[in-house]
Amino acid sequence: MTTLSPPATAGRPAPPPRGPHRRRAWVGWGFVGPFVAVFALVFLAPIAYSVYLSLFRAQLVGGTSFVGLDNYSRAMQDPQFWSALGRVSLFLLIQVPVMLGLALLVALAVDSGRLHGRNFFRVAIFLPYAVPAVVASLMWAFMYGTRFGLVGNINDTFGVSLPDPLSPGLILASIGNIVTWEFMGYNMLIFYAALRVIPHSLYEAAEIDGAGQLRIITAIKLPAIRGALVVATIFSIIGSFQLFNEPSILQNLAPNAITTYFTPNFYTYSLAFSGQQHNYAATVAILMGIFTMIIAYAVQLRGMRKEA
Repeated sequence: MTTLSPPATAGRPAPPPRGPHRRRAWVGWGFVGPFVAVFALVFLAPIAYSVYLSLFRAQLVGGTSFVGLDNYSRAMQDPQFWSALGRVSLFLLIQVPVMLGLALLVALAVDSGRLHGRNFFRVAIFLPYAVPAVVASLMWAFMYGTRFGLVGNINDTFGVSLPDPLSPGLILASIGNIVTWEFMGYNMLIFYAALRVIPHSLYEAAEIDGAGQLRIITAIKLPAIRGALVVATIFSIIGSFQLFNEPSILQNLAPNAITTYFTPNFYTYSLAFSGQQHNYAATVAILMGIFTMIIAYAVQLRGMRKEA
């Protein structure tokens, strides 16, 4: 009696149908394709071009030549670059906690329900964020002026001599005041939105247990909005390292206090457009991007560890 041999394909998985799966794959790429194209064009391409520029150096004799990492080595030994980085780091360490602390206090006050006219108060605090940074800098520069501004008018009216906000010793604090005025409402809105999603059952349970308002804030509200605090901190750190508009506007009024290397971004701008050192400016920009990414990532890891 003869037995039939099994077919050659026995024991092997059947190949998946190609038509429907391929169509679904192309449909997925059709959805994400426009975003990927725009992302590559406006984000990845400029970074790649900046890295490319940083590897070259333009010289009067010999033209543009490839120098490898020489520009990065020069930046690491550049005292003006380190001075700008140190100044903006000091600005970050002082201004960011002050701004976020004030924004948190305002958000807690608005969320408490005990503030009369809280809707008006919330809009009034947020309104400076809608003012362009250039306009805000010009407005505060006029108030800071000792010859024609508010400080000068107070000195003349009352016969006093207030400290010059645009002096070298106070210019960083004056810029910090402008930035705080601009972005405190933005951070307040982030905190307020996080506070509004906390379940009211937690407040009711705390009141039944006899917890006061301070205890509710420390035990319920602050832990619940820790993620919002981390996000606002990261945004503020990135914004501090990108400080440019305020120094550039105030430089005409305080040329002795604001140098061409006052902040890293201002230094990059001066190198590229005043010094015609585009390759070295690209190097400084890449280094600042790396520093900002490292610090922001460290803050994010620390915030996530605490939240866990």
